[in-house]
Amino acid sequence: MSHDVRTARLIASWLLWYPDASLEERMADIREAIPTLPPATREPLADAVAWLDEVGFEAARLHYVDTFDMRRRTALYLSYWTDGDTRNRGYAILRFKQAYLSSGFELGDEELPDHLAVVLEFAAMGNALTGDALLVENRVGIGLMREALAKANSPYARVIDAVLATLPPMTAQIAERMAELAKSGPPQESVGLDPFPIHAQLESLGGRR
Repeated sequence: MSHDVRTARLIASWLLWYPDASLEERMADIREAIPTLPPATREPLADAVAWLDEVGFEAARLHYVDTFDMRRRTALYLSYWTDGDTRNRGYAILRFKQAYLSSGFELGDEELPDHLAVVLEFAAMGNALTGDALLVENRVGIGLMREALAKANSPYARVIDAVLATLPPMTAQIAERMAELAKSGPPQESVGLDPFPIHAQLESLGGRR
């Protein structure tokens, strides 16, 4: 994996975290690195930073909560797009965690393993091959996430544009699958199965939301 791809993914990861003091401290590094990237990732990331500069971090925090914490359709959790609120989602989340552990990547307790920011950090700083595979496997969900953010008029759609620019090009098969999922929505729990709520996942994986 090229240095440019790693850099773009790491910046995108930082920008997709809650915009707290940690992100403010990283902004100088982000501003320094963005101009070195190719246009496909440089331009959308620069747009996201320009928005942060324009509105300020207080407004950005309010927008983040409204966009990602209050709406399912813009969820940053990749397993939501593939498994919805079903028992299978818990297994999918565990698979992400196992991929990190098998690569010796230390997973913090700030977010669930399938959070896009976590996956991007792993792809940039951990096992690049495994991280690339996780992102490619979830290409459909990431594309739907981008569409949902664009419909919500969120500047975070530009961050996802940069992420998508680091993945293989769109194919007819991917586009068809995106259309199918967009029409049907994420899977719902099957009759007779107990739900596997998000708080239970956090407890079992040692994370917190």
